[in-house]
Amino acid sequence: MRRITPATQHYVWGSTTAIPDLLCSVPDGRPVAEAWFGAHPSAPAVVHDDELDVPLDRVIADDPTATLGEDVATRFGGELPYLLKVIAADSPLSLQVHPSRERARTGYAAEDAAGVPLRADHRNYRDRNHKPELVYALTRFDAMVGFRAPRRAAELLHGLDAPLAADLRGLLMADPTSAGVRAAFEWLLSPETRPGQGDVQKLADACAQRLADGSPSPRTDRTVMRLAAAYPGDAGAVTSVLLNPVTLQPGDALFVPAGAVHAYLHGVGVEIMANSDNVLRAGLTGKHIDLPELFANLDVVAAPPIRIAPERVFTSTEIFYAPVDDFELSVTRLTDEGATRIPGRGPRVLLCLEGEVEVRAQDGEPMVLTRGQAAFAPASDGVLTAWGDGVLIQADVP
Repeated sequence: MRRITPATQHYVWGSTTAIPDLLCSVPDGRPVAEAWFGAHPSAPAVVHDDELDVPLDRVIADDPTATLGEDVATRFGGELPYLLKVIAADSPLSLQVHPSRERARTGYAAEDAAGVPLRADHRNYRDRNHKPELVYALTRFDAMVGFRAPRRAAELLHGLDAPLAADLRGLLMADPTSAGVRAAFEWLLSPETRPGQGDVQKLADACAQRLADGSPSPRTDRTVMRLAAAYPGDAGAVTSVLLNPVTLQPGDALFVPAGAVHAYLHGVGVEIMANSDNVLRAGLTGKHIDLPELFANLDVVAAPPIRIAPERVFTSTEIFYAPVDDFELSVTRLTDEGATRIPGRGPRVLLCLEGEVEVRAQDGEPMVLTRGQAAFAPASDGVLTAWGDGVLIQADVP
């Protein structure tokens, strides 16, 4: 077991304080959006060992069987199959979709063949992997995930005094199926049909007026207003009427499958996902947008958000099992009542969220982790035991 420190990402939507507070570091005034505790080559965590600092992906590549275990190394091509993050959103993230594994492999190969540099801003596929993800809320966490039923979206548009509301509602009522939802979504975002800035603002103003008059859906109206204020004139703000709103309370978990359109609006959470940095954006961002590619990856079937209920094991641990082979997440709450076995196997990343805990591998010396400190436990470490007073997050492979 070796101590690691994360790679941090300073995206504009991040918080200046939340992640530095968790990592017990001094804020420098810049927004810190994400801390990556993984081995993705674009931003690997750093392993501290014998006074040497080595990227985690290099440590794994040097001995995949020992670090990952033979089973995981074989199944996932000698790479750590998940990426653990802490995310802190002070303002809304982009409206986005993650690709399936097949689409990622095809897209990556096509961009390589076209000579698009791997680090280019306009590159869609930075790896060949899919990117399903699970977010575990540390604070209240607001999001939009997947499409509402088309008739429900049409109902929310009814009565809004804005031409755009009437046009969008007409599209949905003309074909209240998944095909109609796709048509409405693409109509809102495509350059040929996208509403102008003034039309978007009129709809946001209509939502504000309805909210003042006693709205039948205050959350929908507030979301449109919030997104229109954050991204003036961006039709992505209007798509929120088509999407399911989600609010997680601390300890809740949400799974976002590949193909599901989503946007995180505000909050701090732990994310675990397949080991990928593939993001296809539709709006609400200043970054690269490739609408044809996003539309090709989009799942338009209306479905409620997928909340994951934990399974309790060993009394003190809750495990969140996602419907994928790449990862699972456990949360162990320790008190000063003796040692507890940490369930899981294979390569594990451990992150202390609160307090102080000691973790010991089967044949190793204990390692003390305090708030914000993390460790990588290779498969060769075997069973892990922990004790102390604190909260420990663990990422591992099913």
